[in-house]
Parts: sequence; C-alpha cells; structure tokens
Amino acid sequence: MRLVGPNGEQVGIVRVEDALRLAAEADLDLVEVAPMAKPPVAKLMDFGKYKYEAAMKAREARKNQVNTIIKEIKLRPKIDAHDYGTKKGHVVRFLSAGDKVKVTIMFRGREQSRPELGFRLLQRLAEDVAELGFVESSPKQDGRNMVMVLGPTKKKSEARAQQRRMKDEAAQAEAVEAQTPQTETTEVEAAEVEAAEVETPQVETEQVQADQVEQAPASESTSQA
Repeated sequence: MRLVGPNGEQVGIVRVEDALRLAAEADLDLVEVAPMAKPPVAKLMDFGKYKYEAAMKAREARKNQVNTIIKEIKLRPKIDAHDYGTKKGHVVRFLSAGDKVKVTIMFRGREQSRPELGFRLLQRLAEDVAELGFVESSPKQDGRNMVMVLGPTKKKSEARAQQRRMKDEAAQAEAVEAQTPQTETTEVEAAEVEAAEVETPQVETEQVQADQVEQAPASESTSQA
C-alpha cells in the first residue's frame, strides 16, 4: 500500500506489516483513505481526533446554513382597513427577517365570482411592501383561493446581521440612558445646594434690617423723654 505520514508527507509504498509497525511506533492509527486506488492509500493519523474535527466542521456548516422558510398570510377580499394594516405588518416583519411570504386570498360564496377583488388586493399589498420584497410568484387562482408569493429583497444572512446590529445599538442606547438620569440628578442637586447657599445670607440680612427698624422708634421715644 501507499503510506502517507501524519503531516501529509509521502512515506512510499510499504507492506501492510511495516505500515502497522510504523503506526504502533508513532502511537497513531492506520486508516485506509483510498481503498480503490492501485495500490490502496493509507494514512497515519489520530482517528479519534479526526472524527472530532470532522464532527465540529459539520456542526459549524449546519449552523451557518440558511434555511428558506415560507410564511403564510391569509386575507379576505373585503378585508377592512384595520385588519389589512395588521396583516401588512406581519408581511413586513417576515420580509425584514429574510423569509418568503405566501399570501392567500380566501373567497367564499358569491365572492368567487369577483376574482378581480383579490387580484387588486394582492397588487396593493405588493406595492405597499415593495421596498422589502418583490413578487416572486404572480397571483394565481387555486380553487377557491388566490395565491401570491413574495420574496425578500435581503438575504437571510443579511437580515440576521442587521438584526444583531440593531440589538447591539439598542443595548448601547439603553446603557447610555441608564447613566444619563444619574448625572442630571447630581447636577440638579448641586444647583439646589448653590441656590440655598446664595439665598440664605439675603434672608439673614433682611431680618437684621427689620430688627433695626423695629428698634429705631424705641430709641427716639427715649431721647424725647
């Protein structure tokens, strides 16, 4: 077999017995990596460490994998303005998160004879969220329903990165706000203390002047007597 060393170096073509001996001397495992090659290729490695690193790589790949999720919103052709605003808010939230949205118009009874109502409603919704999504699948009649699919303009990874930035900025803003009131309170207290120190001498001066005015008539009466 052709033997490869633990660091990828080529050892050469050796017998199986010699390869096993080299593996035992290096306290490593002899792993056949290309059994269909002529001659077969084997490598000296720590098989336990190799399996662990492979599992970690697979886990990291699954973590970074972006799964496409399709959310669904159902509307009635004669929906009122308030309910429409609520439903549109859900569509905006889904598109902002990087998800596709399947919008379904449900027709009942005589409404089935007025498919243009559903078509106009879907067009209106697509125009309202044009900044966040685009029409991936045009409105189509599906039995009693009419279906349209909206795709997000931002990728899932970009939407997640933006959400993380917004959370970090919000956390920093809260930290700043938590510190600001303490500083303002301290400044107000200091201003009140200074005002009290300034006003106190004025009150004492006014009281002394008042006492002098009260004593003055008494002195004059004594001198006249």
